[in-house]
Amino acid sequence: MDAEAAAATTKFCLSRIRQTLDQAASIARAADACSEAGNPEKAVEIALDVEQLMYEAGTLLNAASLLNRICET
Repeated sequence: MDAEAAAATTKFCLSRIRQTLDQAASIARAADACSEAGNPEKAVEIALDVEQLMYEAGTLLNAASLLNRICET
């Protein structure tokens, strides 16, 4: 992979991380609001939707990091 392609892919990964974390933050706000409204069981149920998004963000971060290391060599 040439440096230009790696940079474009890294940029895409970082953008997707931001989008994914924005979505996770929105879900976390909904869970917090539910908890504040007195329904902690539903809040936890909602908050669990963040799990997959956090996994995806971590995977994207690993990909961006790997691309960065590959391009440094």
